[in-house]
Amino acid sequence: MQASAAAARAMSLLAPARGTCIRTKVYPPQRDVTDEPPRIGVFICHCGSNIASVVDVEEVVRRTAVLPNVVLAEHNIYTCADDTQDTIKDKIGQYRLNRVIVASCTPRTHEAIFRDTLRDAGLNPYLLEMANIRDQCSWVHSAAPDSATRKAADLVRMAVGRAARLVPLTEDTVTVKGAALIIGGGVAGMTAALAMADQGFPVHLVEKSEALGGAARDLFRTLDGLDVQAFLAETIDRVIGHPRITVHLHSHVTQVEGHVGDFTSVITTGAKTRQVEHGVVVVATGAVEGKPTTFGYGQSPRVITQRDLSGQLARGELDLPKGATVAMLQCVEQRTADRPYCSRVCCTMAVQNALAVRERHPDARVVVLYRDMRTYGFREIAYKKARQAGVLFVRFDDDAPPGFSLGADGAIELTVRDAIVQRDLLMRPSVLVLAAPIVGQHDRQEVSDLLRIPINADGFFLEAHVKLRPVDFASEGLFLCGTAHAPKFLSETISQASAVAARAASILSRQTMPIGAQIARVDPDKCVSCMTCVHVCPYLAPIVGDDNKAQVQPTVCMGCGSCTSECPAKAITLHHYTDAQILGAIDRLLNAGPGPVGPGEGAYLEQVGVARPRWTEG
Repeated sequence: MQASAAAARAMSLLAPARGTCIRTKVYPPQRDVTDEPPRIGVFICHCGSNIASVVDVEEVVRRTAVLPNVVLAEHNIYTCADDTQDTIKDKIGQYRLNRVIVASCTPRTHEAIFRDTLRDAGLNPYLLEMANIRDQCSWVHSAAPDSATRKAADLVRMAVGRAARLVPLTEDTVTVKGAALIIGGGVAGMTAALAMADQGFPVHLVEKSEALGGAARDLFRTLDGLDVQAFLAETIDRVIGHPRITVHLHSHVTQVEGHVGDFTSVITTGAKTRQVEHGVVVVATGAVEGKPTTFGYGQSPRVITQRDLSGQLARGELDLPKGATVAMLQCVEQRTADRPYCSRVCCTMAVQNALAVRERHPDARVVVLYRDMRTYGFREIAYKKARQAGVLFVRFDDDAPPGFSLGADGAIELTVRDAIVQRDLLMRPSVLVLAAPIVGQHDRQEVSDLLRIPINADGFFLEAHVKLRPVDFASEGLFLCGTAHAPKFLSETISQASAVAARAASILSRQTMPIGAQIARVDPDKCVSCMTCVHVCPYLAPIVGDDNKAQVQPTVCMGCGSCTSECPAKAITLHHYTDAQILGAIDRLLNAGPGPVGPGEGAYLEQVGVARPRWTEG
C-alpha cells in the first residue's frame, strides 16, 4: 500500500507528461498451431533455494521428460529471470514448441510475465500452463522432501495432461470512461479524490451526511502532535475548490451498472437523481466508534470513551479534582468471541491521552488496565514515555476481567487481579475511560448488495488478496480504502487512499483496456432458460437476452466457473477450463504411464467407473 501511495504522488507530478513518452510494444504474428500435434516444453524452476532446497528438481525433470507430448524438459535456477525468459523464447523456436509449462511459484504473481514471454515468441499467451510447486510443495511439505518431490512430479504431470488440450484464445477490448466514483467523504475518500483529480481525472465524491470529514471530525491530535482539525479543514477546502471534483452531499449511490472501465451509476440527492458515467468505483464509507453497553457507559457522565476524552482534552473541558485517579480500561467489548478482532488504534490513543492527562493534571494518577499493549512500531516510544511519566500499566488475564460497580452516588469502583504480581487491586477512579471498538458503518450491507462486494466476519469489506491486491475487490474496477476496510490510523488511511488512486489510475489512464479471454459462454441451443447462472454468479455477469436465453457479459465475467459448474443443462463452457482440459489433467494424474494422448482418454474413467492404477518406476 505504501509503495503504491508513493507511486500515486509521483504520478500526480507527472500528470502533464502522461502519454508523451509511450512506446507501443510490437509482438510478432502469432503462429497458427491449430493442426499441429502438441509439442510441450516444460521449464522447472529452482527458485533459488525456495523450491530446490526441498524438491528434487532434477528428479521431477527426469520423470517429466518421458511423458507423452513432452519434447523438452529442463530446470532453471530462476525461470522468471530475463536471461531465462530469453532462453525459453529460443527453445520455443528451436524445438517448435506449441505449449509451454512453467513449474515454479504462484500464477498470481508470475503468470502475466510468462504469457508475455509466449507472445514475444509468437505463441498465443493462453498456450501457457503453470504448476505451483513452490506454494503447494516446497513450502507446505518442507519437512518431507520425498513426498514434496512426488507431489511436484504429480502436479507437473497433470499440467502436461491439461496443456495438451489448451487452445489459443482471443482477448477483447473495452473503451474506458476516465472518471471515478467515490462513495464516502471522509479522509480516505477525500484523499483518494484529490490524488486522482491531481492526476487529471474527474471525480464524483458522494457523502451521505451534510458535510465532508467523516470520523476525523472527532479527532484532534495525532500521536506526534499534528493538528487533525487544521489538516481536515485544509483537505475539505482543497476538495471543494478542485475543478475536477464534484461533491455530492447528503447523497446516496442508489444504482450501479456496468463493468470495469464503463460504469453507469445513479446518485440520489433528496428527491433528485443524477446519472454519472465512470470507469472505477472506490468504497471509502469509513467506520464508527461502537458505543459500549457495559461498565456503566451511558449511566454515568464519569464513564466515557477514549474518543470522548480526546475531545474533552482538546476543548479544555476535562475537570478533575485534585489527586484524582483516571482509570483506562482497554479491549472493551472487543477481542471477544462475539467481536474477535483488535481495533488497533485503542492502545496508542490510551497512551496519548494518558500523557496529555499527566501533562495538564500533574497530580492526577493514571492507571491503564490492559490485556496486551499494542503500540506497535515507533509508537513504542510513546509507551515508554508514558511509563516514565508515571502512568501505571496493570495487566489482567483474559479469564479474569475487571469487576465494576456504580454506586447510588455515582461513585465508580473497579476491582482487578494484577496478572504480574498476582494481587487484587481496588480502585475508585474519578473517571473511567473505555477503549471502545471500531465497527463498520451501519449501511455497509446496502453498499455490499449494491456492488456485490464481500463483507468479512468482522463486519468490514474484504479485499481481493491481503498481500497481492490489498486495495482491490475481487471484481475488477472496484477498490476500497480507509476504515471501511479495517481499523487503522489516520496515516495508514491516507497511505491506502493514495494507493487506491495509483491502482485506479492504471485503468483510467487508458483509452481502452483488454478483457481476459478466460470467460464463460452460453450455448443458446442447450440453454433451458432456468436462470440458475443468473442466481449463482457473484459478479452479475449472466443476464437474460432478447431470446429469453441466458447470456454472459464478457466484460463482467471474472472466469470463476460458478455458472459452468451449476448449469443443469451443461450449456455453459468456461474457456481455458473446458471439461476436456480438466479431464486431461485428471487422466494424466491417474495414468502416469507413458503413452500417446488419445481421444478415448477422457472417457476411460466414465467407462470403468474406477481409477486406473498408478504407474511407478521400478
